Amino acid sequence: MKKILYLSLLFIALTIVSCNKGPGEGGKASIKGKVWIENYNTLNDPEDQYVLKSEYAGVEKDVYLIFGDDIGYGAKTKSGPDGSFEFNYLRAGSYTVYLESKDTTRTSVSGITSIKTTVDLSKKGAKDLGVIVIYN
Repeated sequence: MKKILYLSLLFIALTIVSCNKGPGEGGKASIKGKVWIENYNTLNDPEDQYVLKSEYAGVEKDVYLIFGDDIGYGAKTKSGPDGSFEFNYLRAGSYTVYLESKDTTRTSVSGITSIKTTVDLSKKGAKDLGVIVIYN
């Protein structure tokens, strides 16, 4: 009986020691920010410059979070009425926050580009990205 108990405790201890959790959910850190939209019109002139038409909080915009070096996103949220968003309960590690925006450089075929921000979090840290501007 004692032998089984010792083996069980040894197994549990080895399991705990061997777990190396990378970036993702399950921690005490967080990332937050606000989405702001700038709406531009183009002038019909040879230089084709942009003129700011309006700007406002990005309400109900999809905000994506990539854990570490993952290819796809690991979490997604929508911005609130004032454009704010937050990802809670994250472990320490590297993350990428991204949003989709109109491509004002005209380099993408679809006319949409990603606005990306890389964040390094500590175990209990909170990172405020401030305002992230996207174009409409």
